[in-house]
Amino acid sequence: MVKMACMQSLDIKFICLYDLSMSDEMLLLVDEEGNPVGQAPRWKCHSDTSLIQLVVHLEVFNSKGEIFLQRRSPTKDMYPDKWDTAVGGHVRPGEDPFEALVREAREEIGIDASKAKYFTKFLHRMPKETEVSFLYTLVYDGEFNIDHDEVVDGRFFSVSEIKEKLGTGFFTKNFEREFEVFNK
Repeated sequence: MVKMACMQSLDIKFICLYDLSMSDEMLLLVDEEGNPVGQAPRWKCHSDTSLIQLVVHLEVFNSKGEIFLQRRSPTKDMYPDKWDTAVGGHVRPGEDPFEALVREAREEIGIDASKAKYFTKFLHRMPKETEVSFLYTLVYDGEFNIDHDEVVDGRFFSVSEIKEKLGTGFFTKNFEREFEVFNK
């Protein structure tokens, strides 16, 4: 979450001083096909839909066909406290999508995603941001080691349980879009 302290200057304009803990992180920008075209700070990417970010998402299934989802931290700048894809994150400049996926899986839910399989990529336009998402899948029945700074909770959901909650605000728009892609 970006904390802001604003003060009024003499000419009645507002000058804002940001806590740049995460908002100044540089994100990789891509075209609609996912080809790198530049970089921009996170705060700008999350407020300008013309800037397309490259992200990775991992759908984790258990051997029963249930889908593991994470509940995002209430301090996240996008979709706080909503249930979301097991793993999601930005591809850093100079990093390829699979490397980012393995890093994010280790950071967020403490699993080795090196056996994940590429599923598809798609363009997702949202009210505040635009992403090209590389979507991967993994069947995993092991233990999770959740990073509680990023993820509040995690558990497996049945497909029928997910279908009942779609469109209710329970999930992030990202996850609902991915679930739609999986069911085509």
